[in-house]
Amino acid sequence: MIFHEGDTVMHWTYGLGRIVNLEERALFGSKNLYYAVQVGELTVWVPADAKLESRLRPPMSSDEFKRLLPILSSPCDPLPEDRNERRLHLQRLLKDGRAESLFHIIRDLSAYQNKKSLNDNDQMLLKQAHAILLGEWSFVLSLTPMQAEREMYHLLIGPAETEE
Repeated sequence: MIFHEGDTVMHWTYGLGRIVNLEERALFGSKNLYYAVQVGELTVWVPADAKLESRLRPPMSSDEFKRLLPILSSPCDPLPEDRNERRLHLQRLLKDGRAESLFHIIRDLSAYQNKKSLNDNDQMLLKQAHAILLGEWSFVLSLTPMQAEREMYHLLIGPAETEE
């Protein structure tokens, strides 16, 4: 996958950003191409290596994004009760860089939160996935972050609770 300066991209950890520079840098004795991705006030240098596709991707099309929205209302996958197993499971999902994984993380942690308190790591992962997904949601569907968050909330709580 090749990106160009000015491209809007999704970074697997930081969310929506823009490529502001491409630079060849020497690190550990070898030269590699790096993408400088501006995410808010932060600039992240991403190596153009074999793992690039799990680190950076273009934002989804609106049709692709809309196709994934029902995941938020679908039955959750049970999360491991053991906090370390749960952390590893959720981090594996986050690291694959796919938007679908963000939907699953948010849905499953939100459901888990309804029956048990989230530990600090669960809260941090939920907050991170939430911010990344809302950034893409706003961008892809041309909504304000507040509109995207409202839609997410309604999908997560389901139709029965929104009618009250």
